[in-house]
Amino acid sequence: MLAGIRTKDLRKIYTSPPPRAAGGGFMARRKNKQPAREVVALDGLSLDVEGGEIFGLLGPNGAGKSTTVGILTTRVRPTNGEAWIGDYNVWAQQVEVKRLIGVVGQRPNLDFSLTAREILLFHGAYFGVDSRTRSARATQLLDRFKLTDRAEQLVRGFSGGMMQRLSIARAMMHDPQVLFLDEPSAGLDPQTRLLLWEIIREYNQSGKTILLTTHNMEEADALCQRLAIIDHGRNIALGTPAELKASVPGGFLLRLRFGAQSSDLIDRLKTLNGVREVRVNNDDNGDSNADVYADRGGSLVSEIASLAATTSVELSDVHISEPSLENLFLHHTGRSLRE
Repeated sequence: MLAGIRTKDLRKIYTSPPPRAAGGGFMARRKNKQPAREVVALDGLSLDVEGGEIFGLLGPNGAGKSTTVGILTTRVRPTNGEAWIGDYNVWAQQVEVKRLIGVVGQRPNLDFSLTAREILLFHGAYFGVDSRTRSARATQLLDRFKLTDRAEQLVRGFSGGMMQRLSIARAMMHDPQVLFLDEPSAGLDPQTRLLLWEIIREYNQSGKTILLTTHNMEEADALCQRLAIIDHGRNIALGTPAELKASVPGGFLLRLRFGAQSSDLIDRLKTLNGVREVRVNNDDNGDSNADVYADRGGSLVSEIASLAATTSVELSDVHISEPSLENLFLHHTGRSLRE
């Protein structure tokens, strides 16, 4: 039976001391002691990942993606809520859960005193894989991840990309039913990234469940059968990449920048043929911006420029985006996934 992933109303609140005031010393800090500041990392997150699918958590830095993975892999205790891997409750049955999962964190945590092959063999032994099987599997993974020529070398001399490949190979050594990949392609060159995507698809085709976190829209679109877009610890959109992109009003997004804008111009923009929605915001420089969601892109530019001239407004920039997950996130939050 394929192992799925489920969370129900997950909340995680971190506490941290406030920043130290400039000067004052230890006694001053004691006298002016302030309560710890609470940071809400997850705010009632519920997910249902089917066994055997590639599921993505997409969102900007600080959205709660890594905290979610930390809870599901028993490394972070939730403040409230529950989580399951297969039939096992993550916190009530940690040993059973750990046997089912493989984990690759954002940063490699390899033992620099071992060779690449030794790292894989020791990991397999830790999970009870017999000697013959782990030897064969280590050789197979080293070859698949293009590390055979460095198999007998200490990993302290490996590049960042090689360490990331070895970390993923290590996570696969005990053939886990569920594989967690936290920002797996961060810092990888395009060629290595494509190799990684190919390996992820192959592993999934063998019946494994894969959950990956990313803020790379291309990666989410290329790999994930379904994904959740999260921000501030909340799920703001859920579905297949095609469904999510189709939910953007009109599909096309035209980001307009004006030296100043008038309500008359905004009202006229809303009347243009194909325009579904217009949102106005101001940036830190005092410039006015408008996001125009429409059924068409380039053909609207001349009409927008004409309206700006008619209303004596300077149009300083136009950026057109085709339907994308980035547009969906902008529509929900007003900011970029990469922020």
